[in-house]
Amino acid sequence: MNKNIITIATGKSLYISLAVNLARSFFYWNKHTTIKFYMVTDQASLIPKDILEYIQIIKIKSGELGEGFSTKLHLDKLAPSGQTLFIDSDCLIFGNIDGIFDRFKGKDVSVIGGYINEGEWFGDIKSICKKFNVPCLPKFNGGIYYLEKGQNASKVYEDARRLEKEYDAIGFKRLRNKPNDEVIMALAMQLNGMHTIPDDGTIMSDPQACPGGYKIDLINGSRYLINPPAPSPLHQNWYPFTTVTPLIVHFLGYYTQHYPYEREVLRLKLKMENKLNPISNFFTIIKIEYGERIKIFGKSMLRPLYRLLFGTNTIKKSERL
Repeated sequence: MNKNIITIATGKSLYISLAVNLARSFFYWNKHTTIKFYMVTDQASLIPKDILEYIQIIKIKSGELGEGFSTKLHLDKLAPSGQTLFIDSDCLIFGNIDGIFDRFKGKDVSVIGGYINEGEWFGDIKSICKKFNVPCLPKFNGGIYYLEKGQNASKVYEDARRLEKEYDAIGFKRLRNKPNDEVIMALAMQLNGMHTIPDDGTIMSDPQACPGGYKIDLINGSRYLINPPAPSPLHQNWYPFTTVTPLIVHFLGYYTQHYPYEREVLRLKLKMENKLNPISNFFTIIKIEYGERIKIFGKSMLRPLYRLLFGTNTIKKSERL
Protein backbone atom coordinates (compact mmCIF):
# COMPACT_ATOMS: atom_id res chain seq x y z
CA MET A 1 0.00 0.00 0.00
CA ASN A 2 1.25 3.49 -0.87
CA LYS A 3 2.41 5.67 2.00
CA ASN A 4 1.72 9.39 1.74
CA ILE A 5 2.19 12.57 3.74
CA ILE A 6 -0.16 15.44 2.98
CA THR A 7 -0.15 18.98 4.31
CA ILE A 8 -2.25 22.04 3.54
CA ALA A 9 -0.80 25.45 2.69
CA THR A 10 -3.60 27.80 1.65
CA GLY A 11 -4.42 31.45 2.24
CA LYS A 12 -1.59 33.51 3.68
CA SER A 13 1.96 33.09 2.43
CA LEU A 14 2.88 32.27 6.05
CA TYR A 15 1.38 28.82 5.57
CA ILE A 16 3.47 28.21 2.46
CA SER A 17 6.61 29.03 4.47
CA LEU A 18 5.60 26.69 7.27
CA ALA A 19 4.74 23.88 4.84
CA VAL A 20 8.09 24.32 3.10
CA ASN A 21 9.87 23.93 6.45
CA LEU A 22 7.85 20.78 7.14
CA ALA A 23 8.68 19.41 3.68
CA ARG A 24 12.39 20.01 4.19
CA SER A 25 12.34 18.23 7.54
CA PHE A 26 10.47 15.32 5.96
CA PHE A 27 12.92 14.96 3.08
CA TYR A 28 15.98 15.36 5.28
CA TRP A 29 14.95 12.41 7.44
CA ASN A 30 12.96 10.30 4.98
CA LYS A 31 14.61 10.71 1.58
CA HIS A 32 15.49 7.01 1.44
CA THR A 33 11.91 5.84 2.10
CA THR A 34 9.10 5.27 -0.42
CA ILE A 35 6.84 7.79 1.34
CA LYS A 36 5.55 10.53 -0.95
CA PHE A 37 4.92 14.10 0.22
CA TYR A 38 1.94 16.09 -1.09
CA MET A 39 1.29 19.79 -0.53
CA VAL A 40 -2.21 21.16 -1.09
CA THR A 41 -2.03 24.84 -2.00
CA ASP A 42 -3.72 27.72 -3.78
CA GLN A 43 -0.37 29.54 -4.17
CA ALA A 44 1.92 27.09 -5.95
CA SER A 45 3.98 29.95 -7.41
CA LEU A 46 5.35 30.73 -3.92
CA ILE A 47 6.92 27.30 -3.41
CA PRO A 48 10.74 27.39 -3.75
CA LYS A 49 12.18 25.45 -6.68
CA ASP A 50 14.34 23.20 -4.52
CA ILE A 51 11.22 21.92 -2.75
CA LEU A 52 9.55 20.99 -6.03
CA GLU A 53 12.20 18.34 -6.60
CA TYR A 54 10.83 16.07 -3.87
CA ILE A 55 7.16 16.94 -3.30
CA GLN A 56 3.94 16.62 -5.28
CA ILE A 57 1.67 19.65 -5.60
CA ILE A 58 -2.12 19.41 -5.38
CA LYS A 59 -3.44 22.71 -6.71
CA ILE A 60 -6.78 24.07 -5.56
CA LYS A 61 -8.50 27.42 -6.02
CA SER A 62 -8.67 29.92 -3.18
CA GLY A 63 -11.64 29.03 -0.96
CA GLU A 64 -12.46 25.95 -3.04
CA LEU A 65 -12.48 23.66 0.00
CA GLY A 66 -13.47 26.21 2.60
CA GLU A 67 -11.32 28.47 4.72
CA GLY A 68 -9.41 28.12 7.96
CA PHE A 69 -9.71 24.67 9.49
CA SER A 70 -12.47 23.59 7.08
CA THR A 71 -10.05 22.40 4.40
CA LYS A 72 -9.06 19.54 6.70
CA LEU A 73 -12.59 18.19 6.37
CA HIS A 74 -11.90 17.38 2.70
CA LEU A 75 -8.91 15.09 3.20
CA ASP A 76 -10.83 12.16 1.71
CA LYS A 77 -10.99 14.05 -1.60
CA LEU A 78 -7.36 15.16 -1.48
CA ALA A 79 -5.63 12.01 -0.25
CA PRO A 80 -4.00 9.72 -2.83
CA SER A 81 -4.67 5.98 -2.69
CA GLY A 82 -3.21 4.01 0.18
CA GLN A 83 -2.20 5.16 3.65
CA THR A 84 -2.18 8.92 4.14
CA LEU A 85 -0.91 10.82 7.15
CA PHE A 86 -2.00 14.45 7.28
CA ILE A 87 0.48 16.64 9.17
CA ASP A 88 -0.19 20.30 9.98
CA SER A 89 2.14 22.72 8.23
CA ASP A 90 3.42 24.09 11.57
CA CYS A 91 5.07 20.78 12.46
CA LEU A 92 8.63 19.56 12.01
CA ILE A 93 9.79 15.96 11.60
CA PHE A 94 12.79 14.68 13.58
CA GLY A 95 13.33 11.18 12.21
CA ASN A 96 12.17 8.30 10.03
CA ILE A 97 8.38 8.10 10.17
CA ASP A 98 7.84 4.73 8.46
CA GLY A 99 6.88 3.20 11.80
CA ILE A 100 4.00 5.64 12.25
CA PHE A 101 2.25 4.12 9.24
CA ASP A 102 2.63 0.69 10.82
CA ARG A 103 0.94 1.95 14.00
CA PHE A 104 -2.09 3.20 12.07
CA LYS A 105 -2.33 0.47 9.42
CA GLY A 106 -5.81 -1.03 9.02
CA LYS A 107 -7.71 1.96 10.42
CA ASP A 108 -9.96 3.78 7.95
CA VAL A 109 -9.72 7.07 9.84
CA SER A 110 -7.78 7.61 13.04
CA VAL A 111 -5.96 10.07 15.28
CA ILE A 112 -3.65 9.94 18.29
CA GLY A 113 -5.52 10.43 21.54
CA GLY A 114 -7.95 9.18 24.15
CA TYR A 115 -11.63 9.58 24.98
CA ILE A 116 -13.72 11.96 27.09
CA ASN A 117 -17.38 11.86 28.11
CA GLU A 118 -17.67 15.09 30.07
CA GLY A 119 -16.01 18.43 30.64
CA GLU A 120 -15.32 21.36 28.35
CA TRP A 121 -13.66 20.90 24.96
CA PHE A 122 -15.01 23.51 22.58
CA GLY A 123 -18.42 22.75 24.02
CA ASP A 124 -20.10 20.77 26.80
CA ILE A 125 -19.03 17.22 25.94
CA LYS A 126 -21.58 15.48 28.16
CA SER A 127 -24.43 17.40 26.55
CA ILE A 128 -23.18 16.76 23.01
CA CYS A 129 -22.70 13.04 23.67
CA LYS A 130 -26.26 12.83 24.99
CA LYS A 131 -27.61 14.70 21.97
CA PHE A 132 -26.02 12.21 19.58
CA ASN A 133 -26.45 9.14 21.80
CA VAL A 134 -22.75 8.29 21.91
CA PRO A 135 -20.87 7.25 25.07
CA CYS A 136 -17.84 9.47 24.51
CA LEU A 137 -15.80 11.43 21.97
CA PRO A 138 -12.18 11.04 20.91
CA LYS A 139 -10.00 13.90 22.16
CA PHE A 140 -6.84 14.66 20.25
CA ASN A 141 -4.53 17.24 18.69
CA GLY A 142 -5.59 17.81 15.07
CA GLY A 143 -1.99 18.24 13.97
CA ILE A 144 -2.20 14.67 12.67
CA TYR A 145 -4.99 12.76 10.91
CA TYR A 146 -4.69 9.32 9.34
CA LEU A 147 -6.88 7.83 6.64
CA GLU A 148 -6.91 4.93 4.21
CA LYS A 149 -8.69 6.00 1.06
CA GLY A 150 -11.98 4.20 0.52
CA GLN A 151 -15.72 4.25 1.17
CA ASN A 152 -15.42 4.03 4.95
CA ALA A 153 -13.11 7.04 5.14
CA SER A 154 -15.30 9.01 2.73
CA LYS A 155 -18.35 8.34 4.92
CA VAL A 156 -16.58 9.80 7.96
CA TYR A 157 -15.60 12.94 6.07
CA GLU A 158 -19.02 13.33 4.46
CA ASP A 159 -20.54 13.28 7.95
CA ALA A 160 -17.91 15.77 9.14
CA ARG A 161 -18.82 18.21 6.37
CA ARG A 162 -22.50 17.82 7.25
CA LEU A 163 -21.82 18.39 10.95
CA GLU A 164 -19.81 21.52 10.16
CA LYS A 165 -22.98 23.13 8.80
CA GLU A 166 -24.67 22.44 12.17
CA TYR A 167 -21.65 23.48 14.24
CA ASP A 168 -23.25 26.24 16.32
CA ALA A 169 -26.57 24.43 16.69
CA ILE A 170 -24.79 21.34 18.03
CA GLY A 171 -23.30 23.47 20.80
CA PHE A 172 -19.69 23.59 19.68
CA LYS A 173 -17.67 26.72 20.38
CA ARG A 174 -15.62 28.37 17.66
CA LEU A 175 -11.84 28.66 17.45
CA ARG A 176 -10.58 31.98 16.03
CA ASN A 177 -14.22 32.57 15.04
CA LYS A 178 -14.23 29.45 12.85
CA PRO A 179 -15.49 25.89 13.33
CA ASN A 180 -12.80 23.71 14.92
CA ASP A 181 -12.00 20.63 12.83
CA GLU A 182 -11.05 18.57 15.90
CA VAL A 183 -14.47 18.38 17.53
CA ILE A 184 -16.21 17.93 14.18
CA MET A 185 -13.94 15.01 13.28
CA ALA A 186 -14.24 13.60 16.80
CA LEU A 187 -18.02 13.39 16.48
CA ALA A 188 -17.92 12.09 12.90
CA MET A 189 -15.42 9.39 13.90
CA GLN A 190 -17.49 8.31 16.89
CA LEU A 191 -20.68 8.15 14.84
CA ASN A 192 -18.90 5.83 12.40
CA GLY A 193 -17.19 3.59 14.93
CA MET A 194 -13.64 4.78 14.28
CA HIS A 195 -10.97 4.41 16.94
CA THR A 196 -7.93 6.35 18.09
CA ILE A 197 -4.48 4.93 18.72
CA PRO A 198 -3.24 5.64 22.26
CA ASP A 199 -0.97 8.61 22.74
CA ASP A 200 2.33 7.42 24.18
CA GLY A 201 4.25 10.64 23.47
CA THR A 202 6.39 9.09 20.73
CA ILE A 203 4.52 10.23 17.60
CA MET A 204 3.60 13.88 18.20
CA SER A 205 3.63 16.40 21.01
CA ASP A 206 3.71 20.17 21.40
CA PRO A 207 4.93 22.94 23.74
CA GLN A 208 1.42 23.65 25.02
CA ALA A 209 1.16 20.12 26.39
CA CYS A 210 4.72 20.46 27.67
CA PRO A 211 5.06 24.02 29.04
CA GLY A 212 8.19 23.20 31.03
CA GLY A 213 10.43 23.94 28.08
CA TYR A 214 11.82 22.07 25.11
CA LYS A 215 15.06 21.63 23.20
CA ILE A 216 15.37 20.68 19.54
CA ASP A 217 18.16 19.98 17.07
CA LEU A 218 16.71 19.27 13.64
CA ILE A 219 20.03 18.33 12.07
CA ASN A 220 20.85 15.65 14.64
CA GLY A 221 17.25 14.68 15.35
CA SER A 222 17.52 15.29 19.08
CA ARG A 223 14.50 16.74 20.85
CA TYR A 224 12.62 16.62 24.11
CA LEU A 225 9.68 18.43 25.65
CA ILE A 226 8.92 18.68 29.36
CA ASN A 227 5.63 18.71 31.24
CA PRO A 228 6.79 19.57 34.78
CA PRO A 229 5.45 17.13 37.37
CA ALA A 230 2.92 18.30 39.95
CA PRO A 231 2.84 20.42 42.03
CA SER A 232 4.51 22.72 39.50
CA PRO A 233 2.09 25.49 38.44
CA LEU A 234 3.07 24.68 34.84
CA HIS A 235 1.99 21.04 35.12
CA GLN A 236 -0.68 19.97 32.64
CA ASN A 237 -2.64 17.36 34.56
CA TRP A 238 -4.48 16.19 31.44
CA TYR A 239 -1.19 15.20 29.79
CA PRO A 240 0.10 11.94 31.30
CA PHE A 241 3.81 12.39 30.50
CA THR A 242 6.62 14.44 32.01
CA THR A 243 9.26 14.11 29.26
CA VAL A 244 8.58 13.10 25.66
CA THR A 245 10.71 12.69 22.52
CA PRO A 246 8.19 12.64 19.66
CA LEU A 247 9.09 12.13 16.00
CA ILE A 248 6.87 15.10 15.13
CA VAL A 249 6.77 18.35 17.10
CA HIS A 250 3.74 20.58 16.58
CA PHE A 251 4.64 24.27 16.96
CA LEU A 252 1.16 25.56 17.72
CA GLY A 253 0.27 29.22 17.52
CA TYR A 254 3.11 31.62 18.18
CA TYR A 255 5.71 28.88 18.75
CA THR A 256 6.75 29.15 15.10
CA GLN A 257 7.92 32.67 15.99
CA HIS A 258 10.16 31.45 18.82
CA TYR A 259 13.89 31.19 18.26
CA PRO A 260 14.16 27.37 18.53
CA TYR A 261 11.88 26.93 15.52
CA GLU A 262 13.35 29.81 13.52
CA ARG A 263 16.92 28.75 14.30
CA GLU A 264 16.38 25.12 13.32
CA VAL A 265 14.55 25.75 10.04
CA LEU A 266 17.34 28.10 8.96
CA ARG A 267 20.03 25.59 9.94
CA LEU A 268 18.19 22.89 7.98
CA LYS A 269 17.88 25.12 4.92
CA LEU A 270 21.61 25.84 5.04
CA LYS A 271 22.36 22.13 5.53
CA MET A 272 20.33 21.13 2.49
CA GLU A 273 22.08 23.82 0.43
CA ASN A 274 25.46 22.49 1.63
CA LYS A 275 26.11 25.83 3.31
CA LEU A 276 26.02 24.77 6.95
CA ASN A 277 29.47 24.85 8.50
CA PRO A 278 30.85 25.86 11.90
CA ILE A 279 30.94 29.53 10.89
CA SER A 280 27.42 29.73 9.39
CA ASN A 281 26.09 27.66 12.29
CA PHE A 282 27.68 30.07 14.78
CA PHE A 283 26.23 33.15 13.10
CA THR A 284 22.79 31.52 12.85
CA ILE A 285 22.78 30.91 16.59
CA ILE A 286 24.03 34.42 17.35
CA LYS A 287 21.59 36.12 14.99
CA ILE A 288 18.43 34.19 15.82
CA GLU A 289 18.82 32.64 19.25
CA TYR A 290 20.86 35.22 21.12
CA GLY A 291 19.15 38.08 19.31
CA GLU A 292 15.81 36.94 20.69
CA ARG A 293 17.23 36.05 24.11
CA ILE A 294 18.55 39.62 24.48
CA LYS A 295 15.22 41.02 23.28
CA ILE A 296 13.28 38.90 25.78
CA PHE A 297 15.63 39.85 28.63
CA GLY A 298 15.37 43.54 27.77
CA LYS A 299 11.59 43.41 27.67
CA SER A 300 11.36 41.64 31.02
CA MET A 301 13.65 44.20 32.64
CA LEU A 302 12.03 47.28 31.15
CA ARG A 303 8.38 46.17 31.07
CA PRO A 304 7.47 47.53 34.54
CA LEU A 305 8.88 50.96 33.64
CA TYR A 306 7.17 50.95 30.23
CA ARG A 307 3.80 50.11 31.76
CA LEU A 308 4.26 52.82 34.38
CA LEU A 309 4.92 55.43 31.70
CA PHE A 310 2.72 54.27 28.81
CA GLY A 311 0.31 51.66 30.17
CA THR A 312 -0.21 48.20 28.69
CA ASN A 313 -0.01 47.43 24.99
CA THR A 314 -3.00 46.24 23.03
CA ILE A 315 -2.91 42.56 22.13
CA LYS A 316 -1.53 42.06 18.65
CA LYS A 317 -3.68 40.19 16.17
CA SER A 318 -2.30 36.76 15.38
CA GLU A 319 -0.53 36.61 12.02
CA ARG A 320 -2.48 33.41 11.38
CA LEU A 321 -5.84 35.20 11.31
